[in-house]
Amino acid sequence: VHLQASGGGWVQAGGSLRLSCAASGRTFSTYDMGWFRQAPGKEREFVGAINWSGSFTKYADSVKGRFTISRNNAKNTVYLQMNSLKPEDTAVYYCAAGTGAVAIGSYNYWGQGTQVTVSS
Repeated sequence: VHLQASGGGWVQAGGSLRLSCAASGRTFSTYDMGWFRQAPGKEREFVGAINWSGSFTKYADSVKGRFTISRNNAKNTVYLQMNSLKPEDTAVYYCAAGTGAVAIGSYNYWGQGTQVTVSS
């Protein structure tokens, strides 16, 4: 599975962005999908995940209630809707395909990342 993330950019605090992750390959619908982020000087961290059918999602406490993950298997795409953005959300955001767990090692395929910058 090849993953291509897009939709990042610059936004003021309180604003919104929607990230997309387009996948190639016919097996996209069999994978749970995760979103991670990595800020400068910090380790990559779990943001959220969605199961293969889209019926179950989970989120890191830091984004719960502000971020929403969805997917469209017919379009081989997973989305990360980010609302009420804060400066601490600034990071490179990555999508990944795997088991949907929190651990980075649970994901086999990674997109290239898209930069999100939130100004105060």
